[in-house]
Amino acid sequence: MAEIGKDIEKAKALLKKGKLVAIPTETVYGLAANATNADAVARIFEAKNRPSFDPLIVHVPDLQAVPRYADNLPMKALALATHFWPGPLTILFKKKEIIPDIVTSGLDTVGIRCPHHPLTQHLLSELTFPLAAPSANPFGYVSPTTPEHVNEQLGDKVAYILDGGPCTVGIESTIVGFVEDKATIFRLGGLSVEEIERVIGSVSIMLHSSSNPQAPGQLKSHYAPKKRVIIGNIKAALAGVSNDAVGVLSFQQDYHVHHQFILSPQGNLTEAAKNLFQALRSLDKMPVSTILTDLVPDEGLGRAINDRLRRAAAQDEA
Repeated sequence: MAEIGKDIEKAKALLKKGKLVAIPTETVYGLAANATNADAVARIFEAKNRPSFDPLIVHVPDLQAVPRYADNLPMKALALATHFWPGPLTILFKKKEIIPDIVTSGLDTVGIRCPHHPLTQHLLSELTFPLAAPSANPFGYVSPTTPEHVNEQLGDKVAYILDGGPCTVGIESTIVGFVEDKATIFRLGGLSVEEIERVIGSVSIMLHSSSNPQAPGQLKSHYAPKKRVIIGNIKAALAGVSNDAVGVLSFQQDYHVHHQFILSPQGNLTEAAKNLFQALRSLDKMPVSTILTDLVPDEGLGRAINDRLRRAAAQDEA
């Protein structure tokens, strides 16, 4: 198991040596390495068992750092960064050579974001390099939102876990890219479509790629627990099974079963997003074979929650 602590100097020293350090962000915990060190980045792929064709996100302290690593910054991209950074938004830019191809899986674009967490902000401001940092979990599994989640599954593969407490957003960043100043959302996340469109106008959405993703988090089957997840009518599904055989993940309704997690009894989508990955992890540990769930209202952060539920269910959506 890895040491968990708040020692930024220790984290900084380990990263300078090419080691892996788990870092807190407002979205999920990241598995970080020096983004300009190809050997260090390769350790991320190895630790996560992540396919090399799935690119990583690069984390910087502020917008002023972006020109060191990227070219051709679209005006709309700068408007979004100015408005929402630090925050749960990743922007795809044309990469410079300083970013190794392993980070971007050979693509000529790199996803960059400025995370909103005081410890990681402090760490990034003291480093002379950016951090490549996908979620700190085995590839394809539920993303971690506490230091303990990281330790449960990658504790023997990271040098240190920087403890920033529970994540406040709880789902990954929204990813936006630009072609000739036209914006496309490649991953729904902690920043809603509506918020983005209020700043730059209408955007298109392109979320899935089975084997050739243009951005992180585009694979159809992802963010999944080990238990089978079925999306559908929970009440109807429960009618034909024993309450002890299944777990229920609901938005706000209490189904009065033994194994259940309610995302937000008050029906708050922000609270539901924050609780989503914790709920999937909790149900995954319960003595059930199947997790029944339904979709939340498809608006605001609800779009990102539904996206994660669909990927967790993969081929099992009813």
